[in-house]
Amino acid sequence: MKLAELGEFGLIDRIKANVAASPSVLLGIGDDAAALSPTPGQVTLITSDMLLEGVHFDLSFCDPRTLGRKSLSVNLSDVAAMGARPRHFLLGVALPKEIPLEFMDGFMAGMLEQAERYGATLVGGDTCASKGGLAISVTALGEQRPELVLKRSGAKPGDLVCVTGTVGDAAAGLKLLFAGAREGFLVSRQLDPTPRVEAGVALAEAGVVTAMIDVSDGVLQDLGHICEMSGVGARLELARLPLSEHYLAYCGLNNHAPLALRERGGGEGAATGNASPGHDPFALALSGGEDYELLFCIPAGKEAEVAALCAQLDLPVAVIGEITAVAGIELTAPDGSQYTPPRRGFDHFGAD
Repeated sequence: MKLAELGEFGLIDRIKANVAASPSVLLGIGDDAAALSPTPGQVTLITSDMLLEGVHFDLSFCDPRTLGRKSLSVNLSDVAAMGARPRHFLLGVALPKEIPLEFMDGFMAGMLEQAERYGATLVGGDTCASKGGLAISVTALGEQRPELVLKRSGAKPGDLVCVTGTVGDAAAGLKLLFAGAREGFLVSRQLDPTPRVEAGVALAEAGVVTAMIDVSDGVLQDLGHICEMSGVGARLELARLPLSEHYLAYCGLNNHAPLALRERGGGEGAATGNASPGHDPFALALSGGEDYELLFCIPAGKEAEVAALCAQLDLPVAVIGEITAVAGIELTAPDGSQYTPPRRGFDHFGAD
């Protein structure tokens, strides 16, 4: 069945039938607006993201269920970066009339699966026809006590720069998708990222983070946002970047490759998907984006506390540098030399 046969209101009813009830939702899907019951003593944080076919995703790369999960995950990651718990979300979709109903069923199944996992409830949105491909807009709402909300603007000179998980995986996965791959660890990191919701809340409630952001546009670009908002600079040690064994293998390296070897080369092999030993593994790790890890700053001396907190969540965390008083981000290669990245990160309207 095509969506045109079901109609807009039939689609809305179909979606509504699969949304679980929540005590915080007084009025959900079906009225002109939702009515929500806020948690006493907490503030609401709101974030919105758009995903456009041909810009953010390619339907030949992924199945609808996975796309549904990712469409919500990128918003949940923003909520996590503020140290908040997801509560509700709105979905807006512009759909080609010829799209199969089975596609939307799969898409919604993936989205609601992810919502249930992280405690978020779909409370409304909008649907319309599209003449130019699929467009997805999600607005997510989270909650946290006002004194625990984490911002980008609190970093101070001497703070340590940390990142959860590993970086560069999603960017390498995208290169592999364009090269014809459709499965594997790196591909899954691109198509089905994990928002670090539990870690974001735990870090906020531990009171150890001075500034935080999620890695959506690349470590360099996103750390630059922290530096700009905080009025500081940073120094990163590339030897400390957490790189997965899958990513190193993609770059033609392994965990035992000499660090001096890892810093040689201009990154062309990694950029084309034809990496070979000696090619630069840092280019994509610094500027690739879409890993949706948490990048944050802590006062010196708090490393053990943060490591223990993340260990309880079975989530690796690495200290990769420090905040400085001088504007700009200095990159130190494993051999001690200054490193110049081929590009800074993703910008929808930039030259990159």
